Amino acid sequence: MPRRIAFKLPRDEKLKTALVTTAGSLLKTDKSPDEALGDLFTDVQKSKVYNDNKTFIDLVPRGRMKAIQKEYLLAKDDPNFDLREFVNRHFYEFAPHKNEEFHADPTQSVSQHIHILWKHLTRRNRLNRGSLIALPYPYIVPGGRFSELFYWDTYFIMRGLAVDRKWVMIENMVKNYAFMIRKFGYIPTANRTYFLSRSQPPFFSHMVKLLAGHKGRTRVLAEYLPYMLAEYRFWIKGKRKLEKAEHKAYARVVEMPNGMYLNRYYDNKMTPRPDTFVQDTMRADETPHREADRLYLHLRAAAESGWDFSSRWFEDPLDITSIHTADIVPVDLNCLLYQLEQTIAESYRAIKNPLLARKFQNLAERRAKAIQTYCWDSKEKFFVDYNFHHDKPTGQLSLAAVFPLYARIATKEQADAVAARLEKDFLKPGGLVSTLVNSGEQWDAPNGWAPLQLIAIEGLRHYGHHDLANEIKHRWIRVNMKVFTSHHKLVEKYDVEGAHGLGGGGEYPLQDGFGWTNGVLAALLAEH
Repeated sequence: MPRRIAFKLPRDEKLKTALVTTAGSLLKTDKSPDEALGDLFTDVQKSKVYNDNKTFIDLVPRGRMKAIQKEYLLAKDDPNFDLREFVNRHFYEFAPHKNEEFHADPTQSVSQHIHILWKHLTRRNRLNRGSLIALPYPYIVPGGRFSELFYWDTYFIMRGLAVDRKWVMIENMVKNYAFMIRKFGYIPTANRTYFLSRSQPPFFSHMVKLLAGHKGRTRVLAEYLPYMLAEYRFWIKGKRKLEKAEHKAYARVVEMPNGMYLNRYYDNKMTPRPDTFVQDTMRADETPHREADRLYLHLRAAAESGWDFSSRWFEDPLDITSIHTADIVPVDLNCLLYQLEQTIAESYRAIKNPLLARKFQNLAERRAKAIQTYCWDSKEKFFVDYNFHHDKPTGQLSLAAVFPLYARIATKEQADAVAARLEKDFLKPGGLVSTLVNSGEQWDAPNGWAPLQLIAIEGLRHYGHHDLANEIKHRWIRVNMKVFTSHHKLVEKYDVEGAHGLGGGGEYPLQDGFGWTNGVLAALLAEH
């Protein structure tokens, strides 16, 4: 792979202008609020001026943050100083969508509801506003407290948009991700400055293939090949530094005992997450025996995984302070990177470059072999995560096991064993539960999540387990419809074991909206 990637500017003049002009705020990104505001940030979060730590860092400063911080340092010791008043005077909320508050129509079908929701969840933002990073095209957000373009959510949102034939919006979001790859060298968790230290499960190649199925394989694969290569470089960066690195792991790359390379989730910072500052600092205070910076790293790495949080990252399944995400080679991440390597190889074949196509095909085959070597637990007969610090499986069973089926890495015998275990232990009245542990974390029992249901359904179908796949599908639709009928809304996650169906647990209340729930439900309903 060449060291320099030649980005070909898209044909669209709007994005081309956004990429090449030096005027305008698309090209400039401010610091994260925790870095830019210093003591003011810390004091607002610790004083709980807002119940949700995300609220303050999403506000837009009325002036330069450095000047606001300086004024705060001069004023805060005044006995009459009012912190809430200071914040209200210097910051405002950018939320034009709230002027068109959404009210569900109980007479509409769920498909009509989803169709109308797309407009309500659409955002346009061509100016940097505080922590919100400008993007050249409109995009769909998850909803609730999440009013930005979240990486892995977007693929599942796109699956629903495809049902409604909203291909312009799908392409808009692919172009937004191409813009961020060009700007940052990778796709951040979302277009917020406080998310720039990490990414999320790499679904960009899936988005490209979805668009290619509509616009034409060769044209689309050729156009976005440089961006897929750039994302790949982000995940494998640091290979040359592994020899001297602790446990032969550097950034997101791990050299396994047999010399193969796999990847882990990571984060480029070792500080409390700004959007959960109070929770993270409390956890550090509660575990003085742990180095705070290492705890923060593991919490942040779990946030990059999208599974924030789950017992699959804990040494003690019931204790989040035992989290050790960065010590783990996750089976799902490596299956997604296998698919990225495969798509890059396919793209090179499409543009008639067999040499580089074979190179990436070989990389994919080596990764598949490494996944088989380290992530198949012959005792459990299940795919698992691998603790490379201890050189053994983590012992935590989760729905991440379906990703080797989704990526077609599993053998037929392995797929049969995974299917049997899913049906025996994971299948509940409302679909598949994420793990078998009820820890109080949102990515554990009793919750089920839309993206994992779709990955499981499609993975099982690859190996002929259509009956089980359809049973999961029908149960998931049923719990979605149950909540929709009683509450006239679609939510972020569902309790697949309980009677009411509403999910819970985690660091914030259950959110409505909800992007990937809408997308997956629309895709499954369209199969009828």
